[in-house]
Amino acid sequence: MPKEARPATGEQAKQHALALLRQAILHGEMAPAQRLVENELAEQFGVTRAGIRAALIDLEAQGLVERIRNRGSRVRVVTVEEAVAITECRMVLEGLCAAKAAVAASDEQLTELCDLGAAMSKAVADGEPVTYSELNHRLHDRIREISRQQTAVELLERLNAQLVRHCFQLALRPGCPQQSLNEHLAMIEAIRARDPQAAEAAVRAHLAGVIDALSD
Repeated sequence: MPKEARPATGEQAKQHALALLRQAILHGEMAPAQRLVENELAEQFGVTRAGIRAALIDLEAQGLVERIRNRGSRVRVVTVEEAVAITECRMVLEGLCAAKAAVAASDEQLTELCDLGAAMSKAVADGEPVTYSELNHRLHDRIREISRQQTAVELLERLNAQLVRHCFQLALRPGCPQQSLNEHLAMIEAIRARDPQAAEAAVRAHLAGVIDALSD
């Protein structure tokens, strides 16, 4: 980005840097434990060093970055134990969203969920784990959006950001997509049947399977 295109104000610079850094971490372009050097990042993303510093503070609050005393910042390492604990919290919040979605979903939204399920089935049949992982995230996102439970959605956005790398690794593990596909299809079917209790139970069963896989 040329110098003249840099955000003019401190807040604009921070938000710009925050968006770029967050995307890079979530997309795996920055690995866990990778050092985050302010000067290098400012040059890489074409923003001010002050904007980078402010963005790193926000990312630390979101659990994506950690500060190491006398060594600066790095991408936070989420241990398996932490990933399991986060997933346990997800069970409650995702279950709530699924139950809400089963009541709130329009016919058009139910069709959309079924279409996602069909696309996920095709990805598994075609042996495309990366595509399956992307569709998996999209399905969970749509269920949360349909639920209209904004407080749960905001909490889940923060929790899920810390799990991106673990979830992607699970998607690449042989046999995992096949197993989780049936769990996702059960979630879709329960929501389509407008059964909130079954929808919540299906989500909890799916995430219990994720915890088992993380613990292996």
